Amino acid sequence: MRVALLADQPVDYAIAFANGLAPHARVTLIAAESRYAPLRRWIDPAVELRLVDWPRHRSLRNPAFLWRLTRTVRTVRPELLHLLSNTALWLNLAMPLWRGLPLLTTIHDIATHPGDRDTATLPAWAPRLMVRLSPDVVVHGPSLARLAVQRFAKSPERVHVLQHPAIRRYAELAHTGASAGGPGAPELPETGGNGFRLLLFGRIFAYKGLDLLVEAERLLGPRIPGLAITVAGRGDDPGALRPRMGTPGRYDIRNRFIPDAEVARLFAAADAVVLPYAEGSQSGVLHVAATFGKPLVATDVGELGATVARNRLGLVVPPGRADALAAALATLAEDRMLRAELGANALAWSRGANAPETVGRQALALYREILRR
Repeated sequence: MRVALLADQPVDYAIAFANGLAPHARVTLIAAESRYAPLRRWIDPAVELRLVDWPRHRSLRNPAFLWRLTRTVRTVRPELLHLLSNTALWLNLAMPLWRGLPLLTTIHDIATHPGDRDTATLPAWAPRLMVRLSPDVVVHGPSLARLAVQRFAKSPERVHVLQHPAIRRYAELAHTGASAGGPGAPELPETGGNGFRLLLFGRIFAYKGLDLLVEAERLLGPRIPGLAITVAGRGDDPGALRPRMGTPGRYDIRNRFIPDAEVARLFAAADAVVLPYAEGSQSGVLHVAATFGKPLVATDVGELGATVARNRLGLVVPPGRADALAAALATLAEDRMLRAELGANALAWSRGANAPETVGRQALALYREILRR
């Protein structure tokens, strides 16, 4: 089967998905040149990569872009077109031009996350319209499927579940030994022989729950000797929460874009990864952490809690409960055998049930079902 994948963001998801589908189908990835050209080496050579000049959604070059994009899709002659996100404003105008071509769209987030300034730049109607225009849609878990049916008035038969695949490239980078922090990258603080290094990674906006983590750290007091918390990623200024921190010296704040090599280094050095989200659908961070064999502590929002609990990847706590989060962190810090067991589960899951090739095989079955129908 020849499949065309259309991708702007999220980049790590698109690369993992295309690589996982490549063993099962003839895949053409039509992607934004500025984002994907620098990452070409991480894309499976079996994937035909077609890079396009993808303007920002406020650019006047978008009409010309849509004409070129439609021409590219027609030259590929796919049996099915899969849009890997519903957050590209101008694709709403292109979708009617592809009428007659089996089409489905992946929805990563059913609603905009609180405080997510990146997504908020897109008009709220745009992702909803793309879902309505797409005959079939994909979400990343059963609870999200039920929510999508309600929110977008889609038939349950048109809402499909494909889990987010493992994101391997950072672990592969670490394994090559090329994961130095780079020029000017700060050293990781020492934790001592019995230390416990915790990582909160990603775009640090309100929904990521940094305030909950800070409250949990304060409640822990001296219970975890050598506790070190790395908060890495651009977004809101974590320093604003300094007055609420129990011991500010425990925090390693990297409020900026994190280069790939430094990402690999941070995950490799962590004893556990924390996802204290106040709200969320799923998380690419989870699918990076698993490839490093890191245990997780996650709040039960969206598909996070179900994914972690079902696959024994870590500990799950109720959202908004700093006391429960503190207790879970203390449990992991004090039980090395539990950390090792959960980490091993995560690594095995990333190589088996959540491997990109596994998700790709499931995607091919879905595509065949759509074509039969």
